[in-house]
Amino acid sequence: MTSLSASLVRGALSSPFKRAGRPDATLPTGRLTRPAAPVAPGPLAAYGRICGFAESGPLPLTYPHVLAFPLTMRLMTGRAFPLPVLGLVHTWIEITPHRAVRPTESLELTVYADGLAPHRRGTEVTMATEARVCGELVWESRSGYLSRHATGDAAASPRSAPDAVGDLPAVAEWRLPGDLGRRYGAVSGDRNPIHLHPLTARLFGFPRAIAHGMWTVARCLAEAGDAAEIRSVRAEFKAPVLLPATVTYAADPTGGSFALRGAEGRVHLVGTVTR
Repeated sequence: MTSLSASLVRGALSSPFKRAGRPDATLPTGRLTRPAAPVAPGPLAAYGRICGFAESGPLPLTYPHVLAFPLTMRLMTGRAFPLPVLGLVHTWIEITPHRAVRPTESLELTVYADGLAPHRRGTEVTMATEARVCGELVWESRSGYLSRHATGDAAASPRSAPDAVGDLPAVAEWRLPGDLGRRYGAVSGDRNPIHLHPLTARLFGFPRAIAHGMWTVARCLAEAGDAAEIRSVRAEFKAPVLLPATVTYAADPTGGSFALRGAEGRVHLVGTVTR
């Protein structure tokens, strides 16, 4: 956790000197790797509790992303990374588990920057994460992070939303407390100011603290059934969940599409699961 704290401090110090939207911006070409290490049972149990995962069974599908987050932060707060890390918004994620991972297995983690593209609200970077067991690729993901800034380009995001909302029936209702961002940040290490407190969230244009996108997709996947049967997940974060909030999880009874809706039917997240 020490290295993650150092990355957060470095990101806070370096962000004012980085300007998103530079036409000559390029991404670092290197990869960062954490050697194989066992999964700590205490933090895993705390993560499972806050996201609603079962106490036993395979590793939650979203957990390798959490384990690799310190590496991701190191890369994104490095001098060669062109975007300011403070205020970055997670916009989408695709997860491909190649097999179920047991919590007792040691994971080698690798992260790298995989693309930079204009977005209608700024500039979006794609970050890739890979998890291996004894050299075998067992899990991988790609995520989009948006640096918001003024732009005259009306181009859409390079990712289109999954066609998943429709009239999906409600499955569960969750009441989210105002401190959810701080609690999830303590478990995941993601202490982006937009999640922690209304005052820090306002600095980046949000009226209140917002829930982590990775918490919302994890909570939905915890309701989606047996993780060992899932072959891929794709989710797009459509609108921030302002905390506190009451949200509704909706899903296709056949198990394909899911969504998270808020007050008056506002869609916060849409996604698809392939089994």
